[in-house]
Amino acid sequence: MKFFYKFLLIFIVISIVACSSDDNTTSTPPINPEDGFQGTVEWVKTFGGSQEDDALSIIEANDGSYVVFGYTQSIDGDIIDKDATDNDFWVLNLSTEGTILWSKTYGGTGDDRGQRIIKTNDGGYALVGYSRSTDGDVSENAGLQDYWMVKIDASGNLEWEKSFGFPGIDRAFSIVQTTDNGYFLTGFLDVTASNGEGNDNRKNNEKHGVGEFWGIKLDVSGNKEWRRYFGGTNNDRSYDTVQTEDGGFLMIGSSESDDFDVTASKGSYDFWVVKISTEGTKVWEKSYGGSETDVGYAIATSGDGKYIIVGDSRSTDGDISNPKGNGDLWMIQIDNNGNLIWEKSLGGAEFDTARGIHTTQEGGFIITGNSRSNNGDVDANQGQSDIWNVLIDSNGDVIWKSTLGGSQSEFAVGCMETMDKNIVIAGSSDSDDIDIPDNQGNKDIIIVKYK
Repeated sequence: MKFFYKFLLIFIVISIVACSSDDNTTSTPPINPEDGFQGTVEWVKTFGGSQEDDALSIIEANDGSYVVFGYTQSIDGDIIDKDATDNDFWVLNLSTEGTILWSKTYGGTGDDRGQRIIKTNDGGYALVGYSRSTDGDVSENAGLQDYWMVKIDASGNLEWEKSFGFPGIDRAFSIVQTTDNGYFLTGFLDVTASNGEGNDNRKNNEKHGVGEFWGIKLDVSGNKEWRRYFGGTNNDRSYDTVQTEDGGFLMIGSSESDDFDVTASKGSYDFWVVKISTEGTKVWEKSYGGSETDVGYAIATSGDGKYIIVGDSRSTDGDISNPKGNGDLWMIQIDNNGNLIWEKSLGGAEFDTARGIHTTQEGGFIITGNSRSNNGDVDANQGQSDIWNVLIDSNGDVIWKSTLGGSQSEFAVGCMETMDKNIVIAGSSDSDDIDIPDNQGNKDIIIVKYK
């Protein structure tokens, strides 16, 4: 009898534990109970007009609102201050509920496309992209496209603007404010069209090839202090940059070259990283990838002398240890000397990419991009291409992931974690169904807030 009651007690305890376990698996507990992030969509909003509108960058304002940056071709809908269907820089200030607080465009009668916005130490914002205009807000243009930087105040009023370029196609993609309150811009220079100009310490008008990583250091008022370019005889394009702890800079992107500044190419296109000093002198450069096309789009620092770079890879060899499909989201962690610490591929059978990364308050990273897969690491895809978000820890392990979209194509580039630990994503949308509430026209800005 004692044995029977003992057995019965054990059975009851096991049953309670099992039921408790079942309850936990069917609920949706916070990803991190300490910060309360649930990983669920709070709202999805689209903005734009009847033409093409795109968001590529998003930041949190000092008052907690959201500032979205990209470009617009529209002259109607949410765009209220332009009357020609050329592309202009577009800044949109949103409340935490996704309501428009103010909207402003900047540009001329040419094609002007915004790429990155940052908060500045004076409470305003710095915008960077590229421009073909010679009028309107653009005071000068040296060729087909120039780097164009715009400084605005907290309300979006234009304070000053600067152009940098030569007769060819020169495009800026990223900007940081430096520790001396100046700025550093990165992108690429058409060095063939510049005939070797653009490097202030060049030797004998040295000219490498088609395109170069091009870094420009400015003072606090936007005056040029120095310019440097790096690359080889083929296409080399820098898409992002960070200032390092020693005051220098990391310029990241992709390289097709295998000569001049590129000393150890891995294949067709590689992730390529160039470390330069405070004065712009090259300290080291490293290539990462395999024999196919690998492109690095964004970099973030963890504050401990290590950096994570994200993009996509079509390679199945070299530095890529675990390819998933046609093209994968590929991320690498490197140290201050460019040593590869780890690398990881995420994706499914189709093409998957990362375009933005942001360091979280918990020491992890939010990564955004898009996916065409519906298997492997990717949840079910709704249409041609979905926004794909991944939250990782400092070791690159996935904590949370989410796909969102409609029956057409959605792309995401900008991402951030807010001070109250929500995640907000910025990109573009062609859909008006499933996860997408509406569409103003050809292509709209899309903003997604996760709580």
